[in-house]
Amino acid sequence: MGIFATKALPEFIEVDLGRGPLQIRLKRNSRAKRYILRIPPGDPTPVLTIPARGNLKTAQEFANRQIGWLKERLGSRPDTIRFEEEARIPVRGVLHTLRSSGKLRGVAQLDHEEETEEPLLLLPGETQSFHRKTKDFLRKLAKEDLEGHVKHFAKQLGRTHHSITLRDTKSRWGSCSHDGKLSFSWRLVMAPPDILEYVAAHEVAHLVKLDHSPEFWRICEQLAPHTKYAQRWLKEHGSQLHLYGQE
Repeated sequence: MGIFATKALPEFIEVDLGRGPLQIRLKRNSRAKRYILRIPPGDPTPVLTIPARGNLKTAQEFANRQIGWLKERLGSRPDTIRFEEEARIPVRGVLHTLRSSGKLRGVAQLDHEEETEEPLLLLPGETQSFHRKTKDFLRKLAKEDLEGHVKHFAKQLGRTHHSITLRDTKSRWGSCSHDGKLSFSWRLVMAPPDILEYVAAHEVAHLVKLDHSPEFWRICEQLAPHTKYAQRWLKEHGSQLHLYGQE
């Protein structure tokens, strides 16, 4: 035949670690020569790479043999990364170290270490308030970035939106109601800027087409030509953003 056809794989398989099922994301790689299981830094979901001629049955058997390794690796790392002094968190896709500004009052601000050029997020006040002040700063930054993109895209389409609300949902990055109310996850500000830009474009496109028809995707890609790249990024890395700043 000359062409080897492979069956489509599900997005996830599960293994039982004894305390409940664990999802493992499947990723086929035509250049891979063997099955490879890894845990991406900062991501709670393991990824199993499957070679071109690999199949679901062998992938499941391979994952089951790695249960001991998974227990050891997952048990030795924190489930979340708190907003506290010296923690490193992404801001617009760049890791910043949280550090005290040395001032009792003032506003949080992005800066850098003079000698090393290490990006910093400087926070005023007592370190006990870092969690709240970091979240407040990120929400404010997200609102500014999203409002700018929404205004720009809405003007391109000749549409108006009713309002912008920030939430902390895990099920979706943004939404648009029938009356033009837009809602976004504030965690998008931790992603690279072009990812936040895509989500803004996606929701503004819904002001024209409140569905996911071919016409909707045409409008979305008109506003954000990098739509497919951004979708892949969110699928592969979006869950990492939920590791930061959990109570």
